[in-house]
Amino acid sequence: MATPIKTAQGTWRIQVEVKGHRVSNTLPTKREATEWAAMRATELRATASGRAGEVKSLGQALTRYGEEVSNEKRGWQKELIRLKAFPGQPHFPAKRLLAELTPTDIVAWRDARLKVNSRSTVLRDMVLLSHVLEVARRDWQWLKSNPMQDVRKPSEPDHRERIISGPEVRRMLRALGWSRGPVRSVGHAVANAFLLALQTGCRAGEICGVRWEDVGAGYFKVDGKTGKRDVPAVPSTMRTIELMRGYDTDLVFGLKTQSLDAMFRKYRQRAGLEGFTFHDSRHTAATRLAQRLHVLDLCKMFGWTSTTRALVYYNPKAVDIAQRITTGAAPIQSPR
Repeated sequence: MATPIKTAQGTWRIQVEVKGHRVSNTLPTKREATEWAAMRATELRATASGRAGEVKSLGQALTRYGEEVSNEKRGWQKELIRLKAFPGQPHFPAKRLLAELTPTDIVAWRDARLKVNSRSTVLRDMVLLSHVLEVARRDWQWLKSNPMQDVRKPSEPDHRERIISGPEVRRMLRALGWSRGPVRSVGHAVANAFLLALQTGCRAGEICGVRWEDVGAGYFKVDGKTGKRDVPAVPSTMRTIELMRGYDTDLVFGLKTQSLDAMFRKYRQRAGLEGFTFHDSRHTAATRLAQRLHVLDLCKMFGWTSTTRALVYYNPKAVDIAQRITTGAAPIQSPR
């Protein structure tokens, strides 16, 4: 057993080594140092013999994932919140040792979540938990197999097909106090962000992240879910951006994503509107631009890595398609 050594500061330093793997720590008391050493020695021996799952719990896997994996992601702050929320959810087996974790445990948690949350929310959390378990299996050797592989995930939710109409856009802009003059209020900044979203299909987070140094002649750069990309900007789009000059020295729109979403919902209610979100501007833009752009150009502009994503966001009405058939080509005559 390792022996704690008292430091000049009055704390106790201890070092543990098992099969060439050495760890150390400094703790306030000798007793705490001794207990920590015993616990870590047990963990190291279990890990060295391929039995880490016998001493590591699912809750510990969540903690390590948050410290080592989440912080490498763009949305790490939101992911940490989700990871910390897991243990408080009904039937979540946070204290279950990984070696004892079964698909039945996860099914019980899934079913409890589906009673109070939407399929999309539960599916998103199951995907995150599955990756936590896969990292624990593949990178840390804490698991021999991933129990999530034997758990059925909820079906994909129906895709939204909400298009924001012209009258709705105009009512939103009036409520936000939009004008072609200098921006002097947060509402006016939100209005310009909304216009840019309708013109380009950019997400709220992408718009809020655009800096003046990212704006070029006829394009601007965004950092999206699939990486950085250049977004083409026609003259009307560039005018929307230029309206923001002087509002913020660094960020074009001077807004945080959470503020943009909250303000948009507030003014939507003030305008007496409902049924659409800021993200629906992406559906609206895709539906409009799909009539002018080749599908590959559309994918490039929106940052999609697969052309099938265009089908998710392209949501025309059947009557609109019928109108284009009538005006764009001669109807096929029925045989006599």
